[in-house]
Amino acid sequence: MQEARLTARDLVAVYFILDGEKRREAIASMPGVERISIDLLIEEAKKDYKYGIPAIALFPVISIEKKDEAGSEALNPEGIIPKALRALKKEIPQLCLISDVALDPFTSHGHDGLIGDNEEILNDATNEVLGKMALVLAQAGVDVVAPSDMMDGRIGHIRKVLDGKNFSHVSILSYAAKYASALYAPFRMVLSSGVKFGNKKTYQMDPANGREALLECALDEQEGADMLMVKPGLLYLDILRRVREQTQLPLAVFMVTGEYSMIMAAAQNGWLDEKKAFYEAHIAFKRAGADFILTYAARKVIAYLKEIESGLENF
Repeated sequence: MQEARLTARDLVAVYFILDGEKRREAIASMPGVERISIDLLIEEAKKDYKYGIPAIALFPVISIEKKDEAGSEALNPEGIIPKALRALKKEIPQLCLISDVALDPFTSHGHDGLIGDNEEILNDATNEVLGKMALVLAQAGVDVVAPSDMMDGRIGHIRKVLDGKNFSHVSILSYAAKYASALYAPFRMVLSSGVKFGNKKTYQMDPANGREALLECALDEQEGADMLMVKPGLLYLDILRRVREQTQLPLAVFMVTGEYSMIMAAAQNGWLDEKKAFYEAHIAFKRAGADFILTYAARKVIAYLKEIESGLENF
């Protein structure tokens, strides 16, 4: 009689990628998650594919010396993400590869856009750079670009750029309803991408707003998004449900770093069972209407699903 179902094919495993070889760096705020180099990423991605996970999403860890105000490293065809994409396509061609499209990992100021003289975000100029970044990723073999910047009009611009260069087969997963959330704090620590001035509330969404999310999703769909995303996940299940009722596009949700860290912190204190809590969180996403889930807990969820299948779980 169970209504919602969760399987490995509903999951997208998320990775933080480092330069170098055989490098692993533990993340204090995210127990069980590491920054890893490309050679180790390939090993982990092969395991994911074997376990039935159909896709992975990549985020770059950029050294401080490669960051500048314009985020120039984002356009480097020999940058860490293009190199990772080419290596993964060679080793696991069937695996779906998703890459973030945003400037904040690459900018010295930590914002997702270019900055004007008065420290304002330059929306249209940023879109031009995002289009070029998406093209670099497409040329490296990405299957899905995922713009997470929340600039107005960027979906239409990226679609135009990709189609104009014969990359119409590259899909766009739009972070259509991305909120200015406190739950991104561990992510910014991992990538050293915290803002040096101001905040992101002028382009990310106010956590108080619901109707605005529906508008943003409708606009991105009109501009050519192939899939939509709500981010964060657990605190925005109502938004996920409302977007699901509005669109027929595939719908994603992102269990963000802060949500992962909260569950892990409680588990490490013995206050809850991490596998059961992660399962419950992910089944809630499916119940609310998500078609797939970007998550740092993919392996933990799969381990618990195997317990369920074997009859060993005691939820």
